[in-house]
Amino acid sequence: QVQLVESGGDLVQAGGSLRLSCAASRISFSIHDMHWYRQAPGKQRELVATITSGGNTNYVDSVKGRFTISRDNAKNTVYLQMNSLKSEDTAVYYCAARRAFSVGSLYWGQGTQVTVSS
Repeated sequence: QVQLVESGGDLVQAGGSLRLSCAASRISFSIHDMHWYRQAPGKQRELVATITSGGNTNYVDSVKGRFTISRDNAKNTVYLQMNSLKSEDTAVYYCAARRAFSVGSLYWGQGTQVTVSS
């Protein structure tokens, strides 16, 4: 079955940077839209960033100008570059995939913890 494996989560000071990676396998990666979600303690899971199969990107307002999503189809990997981190960015970050132009279910990774200390 499809596997999505996140990495790169860590403890970082406010103002710092992290790059998350999500390696996909058993998937036609290039024809899937890729997403980063996050879930903070006691809060609902939130869509943070999307990159479509065509390379179009979209971000939640709270991370615009600070986070950048990108993909490398040759490596079946999607990235989330996070700069100017704030304490409110603390969450478990999940990678998700859905075939482009589909309404099927998302595939999910297991998550990686990002903790920003103030």
